[in-house]
This record gives sequence, C-alpha cells and structure tokens, in this order.
Amino acid sequence: MAISRRMMIATSLATLVSGCVSGGGTSRGSAGTSTTFRAAPNAGYDAWVEGFRARAAARGISDATLSAAFRRAGFLPDVIDRDRNQTEFKRSLEDYLAIAASEERVSLGRAKLRQNAGTLNAIEGRYGVEPHVVAAVWGLESFFGTRRGNVPVISALSTLAYDGRRGAFFEGQLIAALRILQNGDISADRMTGSWAGAMGHTQFIPTSYLEFAVDFTGDGRRDIWSDDPSDALASTAAYLSRSGWTRGQPWGSEVRLPQGFSPGLLGRGKGKSAAAWSDLGVTLADGGRLPGTASGSIIAPNGPGGPAFLLTRNFNVILRYNNAENYAIGVGHLSDRLAGGDAIRASFGPDATGMTIADRQDLQRRLTAAGFDTEGSDGVIGPKTRAAISAYQASIGLPATGEPSLDLLRRLR
Repeated sequence: MAISRRMMIATSLATLVSGCVSGGGTSRGSAGTSTTFRAAPNAGYDAWVEGFRARAAARGISDATLSAAFRRAGFLPDVIDRDRNQTEFKRSLEDYLAIAASEERVSLGRAKLRQNAGTLNAIEGRYGVEPHVVAAVWGLESFFGTRRGNVPVISALSTLAYDGRRGAFFEGQLIAALRILQNGDISADRMTGSWAGAMGHTQFIPTSYLEFAVDFTGDGRRDIWSDDPSDALASTAAYLSRSGWTRGQPWGSEVRLPQGFSPGLLGRGKGKSAAAWSDLGVTLADGGRLPGTASGSIIAPNGPGGPAFLLTRNFNVILRYNNAENYAIGVGHLSDRLAGGDAIRASFGPDATGMTIADRQDLQRRLTAAGFDTEGSDGVIGPKTRAAISAYQASIGLPATGEPSLDLLRRLR
C-alpha cells in the first residue's frame, strides 16, 4: 500500500506527497496547484479509451458507469508534463520540518482541532487514533482541506494510463476510481484531486479508498471530497488503526544523546527498551528521563550531533501511509506541536553554504525589505527565494546565480 501510494503522489517533501508542505518560495506541489488542467484533442487517447472500456467491462464496470465517467473526460497534456518533469530530490529534514510544522500550519491546525473537536473525539472513540495525529496527516496532505486539488480524477488517471510510463499501475487506479463511482460515493464531476489522482482532504488514492474509506456521517456515502471533512478524517483514522496504531503510545520523541554515543546503535530496527536506552545515557530532549513507553529505535538523520528521535512502533504505522522517513517525522512532530509540544530543540547546524536556518531566514527578510520578495521567511531556499536572490545579484552587478551565501547576507545588512 505505502509503495503504491508513494508512486501515485510522486512528490517529496520527502517526496511530499500530497504536495501541501509548502513555504517561503517552495512549490505547493500536486494537490496545492491552482493550475487549470484543460483537455486537448488526442486521437491516440480516444482510441485507448475505446479499448479500455472493454477491459473495464470485463472487470465488472457497467456501461452506465463508463459512460458517465468519460462523458466529460479527456486527455490532459499538463498531467503528462507534470509526470515527466517531477524533481526527484530529498529536502533536508531541517527544511522539511520548517515547512511541515511552520507557525502558520501549527496555528491553523490548532484552530481546526478546536473547530472539529467533537468529530475528532468521536473518531478517536471508534478507531483509537488521537485527534492531533489525524489532524497532522490532514495538515500535511491538504493544509487542512484548503489544498485538495481540482483536477478531474478520471481524466488524470486515464491520461496517465494511456501514456504508458506506469500504465498498468494507473489503469489499476482508474478501475478502482470507476468502482468508487459505481458504488455511488461520488459523481464523476465531483471526483477531483491532484494531477496524479490522489483525492480529498487526506489524499487517498483510489485503491486505498476502496480498502479503508468509511462512511462516518452515516449518509450512505464515503465522501472524502466534501467541505465537511468528517468522512475523510475518519477514513484516515481507519487506515492508521488497521495498520496497527496503538492508542496512547507516542510516534516517538526527540531525545538527547550522551557524549561518546556510538553511531552503531543508531538506525531503525535496532530497538531497545526505554530502560536500556536510559542506562546508555539517553534522555528526553529537555533532559528528562525517558518514559516507559519510549521503547524503540533511535535515528539521527543529521548524525549524532544533530536532532535524534526515539521511534516507537507507531512511527512504522505512519510509514504505511507514506513510506518516507521525513514525512513520518513531519506527521509525528506536527502532531506534537498541535497538542502543545515544543519545536525541535537540537540545532541542525549550518548547511553546506555555512548558513544556519536563522541566517537563511534573515536573508529572506532582508531581500524582501530591499524589494526582492521571497514570499516568506521560513529559511527554506525554494524557487522564489532563488529568483529573488538572482534579481538582487543582477541589480548590484553580480552574476545571477540564485545561490544564498553569507557574503550575500552581509551585503544586505
């Protein structure tokens, strides 16, 4: 499930996913796009659809469902362009968390927790997944429902299936989407999502929807697209619950490693009890003693000198939703922040340019003040920040590299 879902989303803010983890000058990704995807004539696509109709009928899709689904569907060249031009890179954990748990996201998330407290508490009662955990997935996947995607799913999936690069996978998702329509959960016109076909408040792919989506409101439909997020949030809780979520157990904790801690002890799969870690000198990030629930493995993505996290089995459950380590840490940390927890305490240190996140934030603020708007000051150097740097460099006669540096910051001070 996790691998297929990752293929579908194909973005990363660790591949991020849902594409809603965005910030100062970074892309909002697939789900957050405001681009209008327009169908274009394509005889090859039309012929493919005719052949597909027979295959779909053989798998139990009715002619009425097929006719309704493809009445307004068409070939979307922008979807192919997005698929061909995905940037495969992995953000640093520091950048990821600066965006995933930004003050804007935390503030909105806490408001959403209050607004939806009754629903989320009822969901916890049924599925055993805490409100702040469900809300954290919601926050990363669609910025709490504000970036659900507006691309017609049947058009997107049929375009990708016809294109053939991952044809079998997307044809399977298209069949699943048609089953959703045939079940009456949604109409073809309302079935919208990301350019890759992920749908709703928490960006379910069609096969995941068929396996995990629930009708929490009791209206006879599993409506993850509605402005009312109840079914989507309950479906996410059902997904986590069936994947093995343990209520009352944290996803993990930021911990402090003692001097001389052996790097050989780090890594997922090298678990110990809380007592064993305590005997080795590991404490909570604030120096407190590890709780009894803190049994598991320790990872330090930036090495022993950077932030370290003691992970429980619930971390692996989040990985079932999206099998990317940064994503799972992002969900876990955001859930802690939504519940009133602190930001990461340990320093990530300077980056390859010698700049700390505070330096990068200062650079963004000073560029914006000088008339070169970076559209945010989260310390993440994205396309808009690089464009602002280039414009500033050109304005003072420097080569327009778009690269941040301490020298550039000194010039702006």
